Amino acid sequence: MESNAGGDDSQRQAKLIPLVRNNDLPVTFDRRELNQILRVYGFMVSAGEWRDYAIDHLSDRAIFSVFRRTSEVPMFRIEKNPKLSRKQGIYSVIAASGLILKRGHELDRVLRVFDKTLSIVRS
Repeated sequence: MESNAGGDDSQRQAKLIPLVRNNDLPVTFDRRELNQILRVYGFMVSAGEWRDYAIDHLSDRAIFSVFRRTSEVPMFRIEKNPKLSRKQGIYSVIAASGLILKRGHELDRVLRVFDKTLSIVRS
């Protein structure tokens, strides 16, 4: 049995290998953003228009998808894309057809696309 208690091997230092790089982390919604999105979602569920949702955290963007029924394609997608933060805006609401309904730098302004307007009904 050999022992290298005082030899060359004790002078070597461990080499750390990162398992996850910072740029490999997915884009996510933070707590404030989720609170704003879920508040709008709650209103629409209580109105009977929305029934289900899904959240996807991808490497380049985060997506909150809204469904009328779980077996359908999403009616709307609320996306957070950090690459667009200096251009059109980090947040966008996209319809099922792919049409961008609203885009901007502030989530609360983008979510106003779902605000209902009151109208007078004449009989």
